[in-house]
Amino acid sequence: MIYKTQKGRVSSGEAIGILLLDTSVPFIPGDVANATTYPFPVRFKKVDAFTVARAIGKDPTVFESLLTAAQELVQQGVRAITGDCGFMGIHQKKLATELGIPVFLSSLLQIPFIKSLIAVDAKVGIITADSRSLDADLLAAVGVSDQSNLVIGGLEDQRHFYQFAIEETGSLDAEAVEDEVVGVARRMASEDPRIRAILLECSLLPPYGAAVQEAVDLPVFDYITMINFVFSALVKQRYTGFI
Repeated sequence: MIYKTQKGRVSSGEAIGILLLDTSVPFIPGDVANATTYPFPVRFKKVDAFTVARAIGKDPTVFESLLTAAQELVQQGVRAITGDCGFMGIHQKKLATELGIPVFLSSLLQIPFIKSLIAVDAKVGIITADSRSLDADLLAAVGVSDQSNLVIGGLEDQRHFYQFAIEETGSLDAEAVEDEVVGVARRMASEDPRIRAILLECSLLPPYGAAVQEAVDLPVFDYITMINFVFSALVKQRYTGFI
């Protein structure tokens, strides 16, 4: 077999490139920004000056920095690019147009797929970092025009989550945050029994997905379900066995 490379590529074997916010929080296992979350190698790239505030505010002026970082990942050989904030989805269509590889910036891109799995009158419960910013513009950017069967629960009023994720105190009480996330999920499921699936929007939330599922007994989707799915399409496996 003959292998070839591109000039400037310094390593190989990383199919997924992940654009990171310019932030400082503990990235525990299960977090999108923790390399041990994945059963395969990934490549990270920080987007300079793309802060949490600019992400939640859906600041359009960060796009050039986002594009520059994404292009560097492409140069280093990744086959698809994702991000570590669901609010990056506001740039989804523009970045996908600019790059020659698949782009899937937001976990919210899974909404149409999830809706297709459940009854037409069922609902998808979305737990987000800030429900005030998960608006029609962001949903439209990820291909969702009908919000009627979405139930959105925010963590902006949850003290432990807000302190570590938004205020960036540098400290994370994982058990306390898990309790907050589970509490929001329980309340949503109790108030609207038509919720038949949960989507965790924020890239910081996959570590708590199992606890949410145990609490509400529903399918739980998050950034990691999306990344693993895309990886399985990018890097196909040959099968062995017997019949």
